[in-house]
Amino acid sequence: MVEEKANMKKDRRHFVKQTSIALTGLGTVGVLPKSILRRLQQLIDSKDHLTPQILASDEAFWREIKGAYTVSSSILNLNNGGVSPQPLVVQDAVERYNRFSNELPSHYMWHILDKGKEEIRRKLAKLAGCSPEEIAINRNTTEALDTVIFGLQLQEGDEVVLTKQDYPSMKFAWIQRAQREGIVLKWLNFDFPIEDEGAIVDQFVSAFTDKTRVVHLTHVINWNGQILPVRKIAQEAHRRGIKVLVDGAHSFAHLNFKIPELECDYFGTSLHKWLCAPFGTGLLYIRKEEIASIYPLFAAENALSGDIRKFEHLGTRSIAIEEAIGQAVDFHNMIGSERKAARLRYLKQYWASRVSKYPKVHLGTSLDERFSGALAIFSIEGMTPNQISSALLSKWQIHTVAINYENISGVRITPNVYTLTEDLDRLIEAIYEMTKA
Repeated sequence: MVEEKANMKKDRRHFVKQTSIALTGLGTVGVLPKSILRRLQQLIDSKDHLTPQILASDEAFWREIKGAYTVSSSILNLNNGGVSPQPLVVQDAVERYNRFSNELPSHYMWHILDKGKEEIRRKLAKLAGCSPEEIAINRNTTEALDTVIFGLQLQEGDEVVLTKQDYPSMKFAWIQRAQREGIVLKWLNFDFPIEDEGAIVDQFVSAFTDKTRVVHLTHVINWNGQILPVRKIAQEAHRRGIKVLVDGAHSFAHLNFKIPELECDYFGTSLHKWLCAPFGTGLLYIRKEEIASIYPLFAAENALSGDIRKFEHLGTRSIAIEEAIGQAVDFHNMIGSERKAARLRYLKQYWASRVSKYPKVHLGTSLDERFSGALAIFSIEGMTPNQISSALLSKWQIHTVAINYENISGVRITPNVYTLTEDLDRLIEAIYEMTKA
């Protein structure tokens, strides 16, 4: 533990040093002076003696973290689950790399900036807890998972187990494969929230047959925040020779875990959600032994190569956006995965435990930390989700999203590290006023 903390401090100091150098490098923006980063580093170092659970309620600390963002001061954003804002250091990096690219695009993008991609891959791999040779950088969860869905070598009659509550884009991809190739989709339908891991595992296992080739698992259900026991389902699947594909859009850089701990074969996520990376960035993980058997979504020179980079043949794209992923990882590491996860859960508990006591309010998310993180959903008797979400925006200037999808109905609330409890007090008061109407 002492060595781990020392390494974390070293990483933070390196982040501050490198960011300060960058801000005086390629056409500095000058908006984020190194004094701000130095103060954040000193503040975080001064809190090393506190457990993540204690620090989770330190509002003065998190107010300093909020100062690293440029979020609206008038509209409260509680839909970070859709896409999160980037800290200023990431915004500056995108602008700096983009301006540099525009000086001589084909040379600076492809021969200078793109050389930094391997360092980004290493950073992401370290955060994910796997080999850099198992990480491909792409644009979002949909692209990552579609790569696997369309790249798997399946035959007519092969079965895939998935749920009605999975994300639409992934369902559409599987349906297209079924329509074109005759694979069989076996749909499970859950009534979440569920606080029984065994019951969830059993329902998946009951759908497995000797024809099942793949099970598609959403780690955190995006509609209501239900956490699935992915590892236990994966273990049961592998005992039967079934491959495991995980949608990690709402778990990566949110929950504190490493991808190999899930024991999955494939994993996709968006980095512009909980990691607060540039818009349009994502990650694909494929277990090393599986890479050669997956065809890339965009054709590569050797489609059945064992090199993870075959999944990055996208043609011309924004190198500036990809390069700035590194600053997002550094900022995340400066806070620390365990601290961040504890704070996010604390924020969910803060507002959800209070409003759950109001008459007419129903929580559609478990308050047990085994089954939910920061993402939660609520409803109010006598109001539709759209009515609630519209009222929150028009009367209280709180941005949320209405959910009405496959047994799940309500308004989704997703804070992030820059959210303060005083912000959530505004939400709590608004919900209370609506219950009195």
